[in-house]
Amino acid sequence: MRLFYSFLFWLAWPWLWLDNRRRLRAQPVETRRQGERFGVLADDMPQGGIWLHAVSLGETRAAFALLEQLAQHWPGLPLVVSTTTETGAQAARGFTGAPIRHFYAPYDLPSAVARLLDTLRPRVLLVMETELWPNLFAGARARGVAVVVVNARLSDRSYRGYRRWAGSLARAVLEDAALILAQDTLDAQRFVALGADPARVRVTGNLKFDMTPPAEAVEQGRALRAHWPWPKVWVAASTHEGEEERVLDAQRALREAGLEVLLVLVPRHPQRFEAVARLLESRGLPYARRSRGEAVSPDTSVCLADTVGELMCFYASADVAFVGGSLVPVGGHNLLEPAALGLPVVSGPHLHNFREIATRLREAQALIVVEEADALTAALHALLQDADRRTRCGAAALAVVEANRGATARVVAALASLPGMGINEKGQ
Repeated sequence: MRLFYSFLFWLAWPWLWLDNRRRLRAQPVETRRQGERFGVLADDMPQGGIWLHAVSLGETRAAFALLEQLAQHWPGLPLVVSTTTETGAQAARGFTGAPIRHFYAPYDLPSAVARLLDTLRPRVLLVMETELWPNLFAGARARGVAVVVVNARLSDRSYRGYRRWAGSLARAVLEDAALILAQDTLDAQRFVALGADPARVRVTGNLKFDMTPPAEAVEQGRALRAHWPWPKVWVAASTHEGEEERVLDAQRALREAGLEVLLVLVPRHPQRFEAVARLLESRGLPYARRSRGEAVSPDTSVCLADTVGELMCFYASADVAFVGGSLVPVGGHNLLEPAALGLPVVSGPHLHNFREIATRLREAQALIVVEEADALTAALHALLQDADRRTRCGAAALAVVEANRGATARVVAALASLPGMGINEKGQ
């Protein structure tokens, strides 16, 4: 099955090469780094260390606390981090908790994977969440590299897809994993059902609960708020196509209801910034673009946050947070970032990527789930009008975060059980 999978990948190679050039030319990345997607690393990339792979922005941020602990417990082992997307790369480059080197993850081609592994020669490979790459896992195992799936999860869609279309391939991939450290019991059961050895599957919790809002971002957000001439601010974060229209409808309705409120709109993907700006213009809403340093005036209705890496700053400036990817069937985004700041959280119904987190927040009455734009407006209006309710919801959200911390320590303990990975291993 893996041979057939690799054959299909080889057929797609010309398209992958052209797509790689197109993507990297359109993004602020040096041309020489195009080779990383085919396993060609810089000559000075450190060897023999810990390699952590995270796909995009959310997975990279979730790994920050873990990276700090890895540097503390294995000070002699260099840390290298790979991402698939540019937003993930920017997050990695902005990480200051420990010395790391970043590169773009290779395509799962046998030659690219072999080239990279033979160059990097990692002690262990940590793969975040659901990145089950057959050639990467097989290549690592063949070279004696322990592969650990960290913060492992399987959404309803992923689980059904693996069972229906790739059961034997998934089983082979999971057999190559030394450990699968699942977010919760249901995820652990799903990995076992797909063929993972139960002895290698452990429930360690969700690393996202261990995320700490950067003090600098919090301070910057509060400074922004102090200069904005609006008594109330709400943020619509990580929005997707089809959501901005509903968010803007809610903002217009709130203003028409007499609320003096500013909307901070944060689209999920940088490539959509211009499209969202055009949408604002077509709606006739006065707006200021963050990337241009445009001031938020008493006439401004929307601040378009068209920058990367400032989401926590915008959360810190707000009274209420709506988290996108949830009014459209994307599966939601990280609800814990605003919760960790003590904000009441609102989302749409599509939360299958954050099933456990959403359940815990709803049980604590810290998350309001709405079905459509009218309900979104009503929920926001109720929260923005009631300071006591905002305080209660925000405190409940923060309490959920605090009560569920500890996954990072459990992951480190699990890694220490691997051969050659005793605590304080110097890598010599």
